[in-house]
Amino acid sequence: MLLPVLSCVALLLGGAQAVFADEAWNVDYHHPLLGLPREDTSFFHQPNPHSRASLLYTLSEEGVLGAVNPKSGGIVWRQVLRDGGVDSHAGFLRAAEGQDVVVSGYGSEVSAWSAADGRQAWVANTAGPLEDLEILELADGKEKEGAKDVIALSSGAHPTIWRIDGDSGSVKWQYAIDGSDTPFQLSASATQIYAILLHKTMLGYATLRVIALDPVTGRKVDEYTLSSDTEVTNADTIVSVGANSASPIIAWTDAAYTTLKVNIIGNKQVTSFAIEKYGSEPVTAVRLHAPYHVNSLSHFLIHYETASSHWAEVYHIDTKGNKVSKAYSLPKLPGKGAFSTSTCDANVYFTRITRDELFTVSSASHAALGRWQLNDYRVPTGAGEIVEPVHAVSEVSMKGDAVGAVRTAVLLSTGDWVLFRDGKAVWDRTEMLANSLAATFVRPVEAEALMHELEAEAHSNPVQAYVHRVRRHLKDLQKLPVFLASLPQKVINGFLGTSAEDATSDSFGFHQVVVCATKNGRLVALNAGDATKILWSVPVADLQPGQSWQPRLASSKAGVLAVSSQAANGVQYNSTTGEQLFSVLPVPEKDANAPRQVSFTLKDGKLDATLESKEAWHFTPSAGERIVTFVPRPINDPVASIGKVLGDRRVLYKYLDPNLALLATAKDRSRTATFYVINTVSGAVIYTSVHHDVDFSAPIGSIMSENWFAYSFTADAFGDTPKGHQLVMGELFESLIPNDRGALTGKSNYSSLENVAEPFTLTQSYQIPEPISKLGVTQTRQGITSRQILAVLPDSHAIVGIPYGAVDPRRPVGRDPTKDEQMEGLVKYSPTIEFDPKWYLNHQREVVGIKDIVTSPASIESTSVVFAYGLDIFGTRLSPSFSFDILGKDFNKFQMLATVAALAVATLLVAPLVSRSGNLAEGRTDGTQVTRKQVDQRWQFR
Repeated sequence: MLLPVLSCVALLLGGAQAVFADEAWNVDYHHPLLGLPREDTSFFHQPNPHSRASLLYTLSEEGVLGAVNPKSGGIVWRQVLRDGGVDSHAGFLRAAEGQDVVVSGYGSEVSAWSAADGRQAWVANTAGPLEDLEILELADGKEKEGAKDVIALSSGAHPTIWRIDGDSGSVKWQYAIDGSDTPFQLSASATQIYAILLHKTMLGYATLRVIALDPVTGRKVDEYTLSSDTEVTNADTIVSVGANSASPIIAWTDAAYTTLKVNIIGNKQVTSFAIEKYGSEPVTAVRLHAPYHVNSLSHFLIHYETASSHWAEVYHIDTKGNKVSKAYSLPKLPGKGAFSTSTCDANVYFTRITRDELFTVSSASHAALGRWQLNDYRVPTGAGEIVEPVHAVSEVSMKGDAVGAVRTAVLLSTGDWVLFRDGKAVWDRTEMLANSLAATFVRPVEAEALMHELEAEAHSNPVQAYVHRVRRHLKDLQKLPVFLASLPQKVINGFLGTSAEDATSDSFGFHQVVVCATKNGRLVALNAGDATKILWSVPVADLQPGQSWQPRLASSKAGVLAVSSQAANGVQYNSTTGEQLFSVLPVPEKDANAPRQVSFTLKDGKLDATLESKEAWHFTPSAGERIVTFVPRPINDPVASIGKVLGDRRVLYKYLDPNLALLATAKDRSRTATFYVINTVSGAVIYTSVHHDVDFSAPIGSIMSENWFAYSFTADAFGDTPKGHQLVMGELFESLIPNDRGALTGKSNYSSLENVAEPFTLTQSYQIPEPISKLGVTQTRQGITSRQILAVLPDSHAIVGIPYGAVDPRRPVGRDPTKDEQMEGLVKYSPTIEFDPKWYLNHQREVVGIKDIVTSPASIESTSVVFAYGLDIFGTRLSPSFSFDILGKDFNKFQMLATVAALAVATLLVAPLVSRSGNLAEGRTDGTQVTRKQVDQRWQFR
C-alpha cells in the first residue's frame, strides 16, 4: 500500500519548486575557484596607491584573472579570459608600482583592469599571439603621470612590438620585426626598450639577438647579438630575461647546467659562473628571482634544484661598472623548495620555503631576519606522500631593521594554495579542483554495509530475517561505548534541530562522499553535504609537464572507488580513507539476473560496442558526419511505475529498456544535426530526428532517463524562423492507446536482441532563452519522486532545475487541456519557455565553467543530492516533489517538546485529584449516596 500512496503524493506535488526559501544558502554550497596560480603571474599589489592594504593577484593556468583577499582567502573579483585555442601556460599579468590598474595579456588581447573591482578599463588587440607584455615604468626618462604605458611583443605572420597608451589603450607606435628570428621577450631600461629574439643557426643552436628601440618614436637605435656559442639550444635553457628592474639582465645556461651566463642588457659583455654541484646528482632546474621595481637594488637570486635537494646563490650588479658578482649562498637542503622576492622601499628580500620551515633574508646578507616552523599545517594526503612547495610569492613588511610581518602564498605539490603569515596558515584554497575532469558519488563503507544488511533482511523469510537482525544487533553492541559517549551531543542536536546536518551521522544520506579527478593527476574526496573541507587527497597519475589524462570513475561495490585511465588503470580506493586497496580489478562473479554490460569506445570517428568482451556492433557516421555526444541511460535509474496514469485512471505503458542511449552527430558542411535513440545491446536505431541550420559553435546538451530523452541545440535563422535556442523532449511508449501494450501484450519479458516491438515516440520542441551546455537529471532511491531536468547555462553562469511537467511532450497543442489532462498536471503547449527565477539552483551566485553534473539518491525517497563541477564547485540537494518523508526546518521541535512536557506535568497534577474524587460519594435522585467503588462493582456484576 505504501508505493501507490507515495506515487500519488509525488504526482500531486510534481510542480513543486526545487528548494524552500529558508533552505537557500543552507543546503547548497559554492566554491568559486581560479585554478592553479602561475609563478610569473602572481604577486601582491596595492589597488589603492594611497593605502598600504594589498590584494593577491594571479592569472591562473585555467586563464582566470582574479584578486584574492589575503586576510580571508575569498575572491574579491575575477575575470575568465580563457580561450579554447590558447595554451594553458600562456598569458601575462603585470602591475606598475603606484598604479590602480593591472594589465593582462592573453591570446592576442591586451586588457587593463581596475585593481580594486576588476572592471575593464580598455582592451587592445595585437596582430598575433602575445609573446611578452611589460609595463613601461619610465617614459622619456621621467615618471609618467596617469596610467603607465604598456609594451607588447606579438608573433605570428608579422612579429611586431607595440607601445600602448596606458590611459586609453590606443596604439602609440608599432615596430615590425624583420627576418625569420623568433620573438622571445621584452625588457626596458630607463632610456630604451629591448626586444630579445632567438636566431637559429645551421647547427640547430640559438643565438640571442637584441634590438634596442627608442621608447618615444619606436625607431631602432641599436642591434647586436650575444655570444652564446653552442649553449642555447632552445628557450628552455634561458633562465630569465629581466623586465623592469633597475638593471635588466639576461641569464642562460647550457643544456647540462654546468655554467651560468649573465648579460646586463644594453652591453655585449657576458659574465660566466660555474654551477657548483653538491654530490653526484645533476642539476635538473635553474630559476632566477629578481625584483621588478625600477627603484629597487640590482640584486637577484639563482635557485638550483636536483632530484632530491635544492640551494640558492645571491648575486649583485654594479650598475656603474656593468659587473655581476656573487654575494653569498644559501645552503643545500633536502627536498624541493621555493623562493620568492619582495621589495620594501629600495631594499630586496628573499623568502625561502621548504617542507618544514619558512625564513626571510635580506639580499644584502645571508642572516635570517625571521624564521618560522610549518609543522602545524598539514594537508589531508595519502599515506607516505611528502607535500612540497612548488612556487611562492611574498610580501614583507619591515619595522626599522626588523621584519614586521611576512605573508607568503605558496602553491603546494597537492594543488593547495596556502597563505602563511609569519609561519601560521591563514587560509587554504583547493585550486586543484578547478576544471576537474570527472566526479562520482561513492557511499561510505559503513552506510553501504548497513543498506545491504537491511536489503538482505527484507528479501528473506521472517525467521531468517529475525536471526539476521539479532546477529546484527549483537555486532552493534561493540559500538555501545562510542554511542554512549556521543549520546549527549546527539540529544542536543536533536533538540536544536541540527541532527540532519551532522556529518558524523548521515541517517538521511545527505553527506555522501563525492570524489573528483583533477587535472594534476589526483583524486580528491569531499563531503557532498558540506564540501568546506577535503576528506582525503591522493596522487594517482604521475603526469609530466604538458601531459594530460582522461580518468573514468566508478563505484564498483560498497565503499570502493575504481579508477580507469591510460595513466592509472584498474586502481581501487577506500572511499572513506582514500587508502589504495589493490591495483588490478578482480573478475566479478556472473549474475544470471544482472543486465548485460555493454562498453563503448569512440575511436577514429566510429563508435564501437563491446558486449561481454566481444564485439557487438559498430556505428559509423556517413561521409562528412562526426559524433558529437553519446549519452547512455544511467545505470542507477529506478522506475517506480511501468506506466503513466492518466486523468481517467487509464494507463499509458512506458517503453522501459535499460539499454537505451542517445547519440548526436553533426554534418558541418550541411549544418545538419541528427539525434538517434539506440539500443546499446543490438545496435538497432529506434528513433531518429534531423535538424537543419544548426550552429555548431554553440554547445549541444543531451540526456537519457527512464523512458524519455532530451537534447538542446542552437539553430540559425531559417526562412521565417529566427535564430534561437531549442530544447527538444521525447517520450517513448509501448503504445499510444491507453491500457494497451501493443506488441508486448501477453509477454512477461523480452530480449533486447529480438527487437520485438518498436516504441511509439512523442516529441515536442521548446524555444529557450539561452543555450544549454550540459543536461542532467535528479535521481531518487525508488524513482517515485518526479524527475527534474538539470541544465547548465554557460552564458548566465547558472544551473536551473526544470520540472518535467513544464516540458512534458504530452502537453496539448492548440487547445486547452481537458479535465482529465488537468488532473495529470498538463497545461496548454507554449512554444517558448522562460526559466522561472525559482528554478535557479545557484540563486544569486555565478557558477562559472561547469562541465558536468552528477546526482545521487539520498537515503530518503524525496531527495536527490546534486554535485556540479568544472572551474567552480557547486553542490545542493533537491526535493522535486517536496520533502514528503522528512520534517522541514520550520518544524518547531522545542514547541513539541514543551507541549509534551506540559501535558506530563498536567497529568501528574490532575492524577491525585481524580484519585481523591473516586472516594467521594456521587448523588442519586432518591437522595441516597453511593461510592464509585460500589458503582464499579455493580457494573462488574452485570
